[in-house]
Amino acid sequence: MAAAAPATNTTVSIAFVRGAVQRLAPAVAAAALQEAQIDPALLARPDGRVPAAAFARLWMAIARQIDDEYFGLDARRMKVGAFAMLCHALAGQATLDRALRMALRGFNLFFDDIAATLRVSGGQATVLIDNRIQPPEARLFAEETLLVMLHGLVCWLAGRRVPLSRLDWAHPRPAHADEYRRMFSPLLHFDALSTAMSFDARALQAVVQVDATALKAFLRDAPQSVFLKQVAASGWSDRVRRQCREALARAEPAPTLDTLAGSLGLSPATLRRRLADEGATWQQLKDAVRRELALQHLAEGRLTVDEIAARLGFEDASTFYRAFRKWTGQAPGAWRAAAGTGEAAVGSMPA
Repeated sequence: MAAAAPATNTTVSIAFVRGAVQRLAPAVAAAALQEAQIDPALLARPDGRVPAAAFARLWMAIARQIDDEYFGLDARRMKVGAFAMLCHALAGQATLDRALRMALRGFNLFFDDIAATLRVSGGQATVLIDNRIQPPEARLFAEETLLVMLHGLVCWLAGRRVPLSRLDWAHPRPAHADEYRRMFSPLLHFDALSTAMSFDARALQAVVQVDATALKAFLRDAPQSVFLKQVAASGWSDRVRRQCREALARAEPAPTLDTLAGSLGLSPATLRRRLADEGATWQQLKDAVRRELALQHLAEGRLTVDEIAARLGFEDASTFYRAFRKWTGQAPGAWRAAAGTGEAAVGSMPA
């Protein structure tokens, strides 16, 4: 993989950072975190987030230090340059079907302990993962990483975001499960027999139209270009999320679905359908933006809980309090204290 892409407003869960460094020697992990400009103290915060660009830098820093683009998770290294070589081969395929099958053969050649196969049945294309990596924490992150790469490649090769119709995990629900809804699909199933991602099999017929310029740009911005393909900036979900975030960040009233649809030149029904095609709903997107901004404001420590509730468009602080507990399992004041910003200026709500 090449240099990281320019910074964006997209953030990723700190859980992925913990997964990335879990197999590293302490000195290697510390050096990689420093190069990525990620504060090691964030690793202890269950709801911490880092910019996508920072995670991309971490991925590259680790790959360079251990010559492995797969974080040292498999018994066999995925040496630096392997992903780029695979992408060159995929870009020359006629259809997504042929490219995806080649990608799976490639990854199965790179790895000894994890493998993926494609099954097409009942109008669904399903990629199933067989994983022998231990311990469970490493096995989960290995599957997260492989799915990010595979889904990112599918979206890139198809020339659009390919929504997943279902995502099964052969694991209990992790604390950061909501991240999967944003990255992959709102239809999640845990404790399954095997980890698998499914999508409409008709997408396999998409013609691969990747020219030399597009290939060069994709590889130049990898790995960030890989995991951001799943939430492509041109998608309707991203447009809705961005407009909602911009309005709330300016302390304006939260936009409604009707006003957003009008600003995008669509009817509300059409916007609902287009969001559904991307595996999203207006309520999910609005809640995700509110949650992200709430964590940001609490960590910064400049606003009281009452002020945050008002800025995010809640009727009152108690409504925000209930929503925040649902999102994180903690009261806003308790989360702020755990974040190291102290108990001060938390408003009238109890911690």
